[in-house]
Amino acid sequence: MSILYPMSIRQIFLRPIARLGALHAQRQLRSFLASHRRTRSVQDKFLAEFLRAHSQTAFGQDHNLGQVRSYEDFRLAVPITDYQYIQPYMSRVLHGEPGALLPADQPVLMFSMTSGTTGEPKHIPVTPRFLADIRRGWNLFGVNVFGQHPRAWLRPLVQISSFSSERLSPSGQPCGAISGLLASTQKRVVRWMYAVPQWVASLADPTTRYYAILRHSIARDVAFITTANPSSTIKLIETGQAQVERLIRDVRDGTFTPPESDATNQTGLPKNISANFKPNPALAARLEAGLARDGQLLPKHFWNVEFLTNWTGGTLSLYLRRLRELFPGAAIHDIGLLASEGRFSVPLEPNTPSGVAEITSNFLEFIPVDERQQSQPKTLRADELDVGGEYFLVVTNWAGLYRYNLDDRVRVTGFIGQTPTFEFLSRGTCTANITGEKITEHQVVAAMAQARRQTGCDIERFVLQGRFCRSGEPCYELRIERADGLDPQVLAQRMDDALARLNIEYASKRKDGRLGPIRPCPMQPGSFAQAERQTILERPGRGEQYKHQYLLTDIIDEGGSEGSQQVE
Repeated sequence: MSILYPMSIRQIFLRPIARLGALHAQRQLRSFLASHRRTRSVQDKFLAEFLRAHSQTAFGQDHNLGQVRSYEDFRLAVPITDYQYIQPYMSRVLHGEPGALLPADQPVLMFSMTSGTTGEPKHIPVTPRFLADIRRGWNLFGVNVFGQHPRAWLRPLVQISSFSSERLSPSGQPCGAISGLLASTQKRVVRWMYAVPQWVASLADPTTRYYAILRHSIARDVAFITTANPSSTIKLIETGQAQVERLIRDVRDGTFTPPESDATNQTGLPKNISANFKPNPALAARLEAGLARDGQLLPKHFWNVEFLTNWTGGTLSLYLRRLRELFPGAAIHDIGLLASEGRFSVPLEPNTPSGVAEITSNFLEFIPVDERQQSQPKTLRADELDVGGEYFLVVTNWAGLYRYNLDDRVRVTGFIGQTPTFEFLSRGTCTANITGEKITEHQVVAAMAQARRQTGCDIERFVLQGRFCRSGEPCYELRIERADGLDPQVLAQRMDDALARLNIEYASKRKDGRLGPIRPCPMQPGSFAQAERQTILERPGRGEQYKHQYLLTDIIDEGGSEGSQQVE
């Protein structure tokens, strides 16, 4: 049964202001959809503007961008790049020299951080133009979703995001999550709809943070929840279930008493925070009744959620079953191929990870899968792809990225006009990802090297593989052969600690409980040698070309999934 929330005075007041904003966003959406009728000319125009603006950067001068007049010239002047290629320029930007990569009129607002191939995180500069492009992409996505869910209009939302300033760059710029900057600089009419204050994102302890999100939003008429990773939404509800007695007591008494599991929980909490809450015995009684009836706290006991927005592609499809168990009546909209490096697709339909390429904020190229291992692979333009084809995405945009190999593998699902729609499949070919951690084989080998030094274990070969559990937290399974003097549990723990040091996203997922610790799985001596022999017999080619895989990128799903388990 739906919970009735009367329209507030604020919602009535905001109606005309919000309607004007919606009209502007609808015009943006119409213009965006029209651009796909002339994909080649839109991309040529973007590239020409980009080259004019960036020709005087240090990168532009080193690559003679001032002489580039066409896409063919661009392809000859600039090779396919990766973060290692642009790192010397990015280091100069980090140390206060934005002109190494960016035009003079584009100051750095912050650096968005994401995990790198090795232990050092990647930093992506966020400029006013780049921020505007990201915000416009969200407007396109949002106005389309609200058109499909008019009952969500002007109702509160819950956003689960990270903090925009986790550390400072050498030049003093904040480094963190661009989602935090977007929230803090949002228009006031939209900020009024946020059910959770911005400071909650800065809470270091994940249990405190999730509890604070739920405590601030549980009495609001929440229409939708938005976050990048579906595991965050699940963790939010499961935190409420684990703390249900405390939560009901706080709701009844108008207090805020987060779990005190360790001394860091209270760090970052404003003084007199309980003054923000009022006693709500009616809601407390409703929660108790729902708990008695269903045996656990469920979102339907306090919210009428219309839809959820989060990633659903690749291995994240594993979380869809649990999401639908918790929110059986809600549509699920994929937010698109969105990364620290930019937005690259805009989904237009619910319940699919497929979205139309974002050709107005990026110049896009595509590497066919069978070309990926070439030193300078052939690239195709957005209007040259085949439906069903799989490609790696190469982007040029206003974050200081020039023919940058994002290393995201996508599959073309169709076309809108001349522009492809595609879905995300995986990150690279040697990257595993259960819930957004994106660990690489390089990191796994380095983590084992550290674990070996710490434990004195003489381990040469091992295999790490993700496991998605129907009960308990998903985790990685470490397969090692039994040996005298080897304590598998200690080795797994040391490797888990090392991997967290090498990959900031793995550390974050481990800290907030979305990933469990590495689970040791001892095997009989000789198991790897036997598997190697079998593989060589079954695989055509010379035996000396065999390469042991330390990281298997397909995820073991103990309960079956809605999507593909294979992530190459």
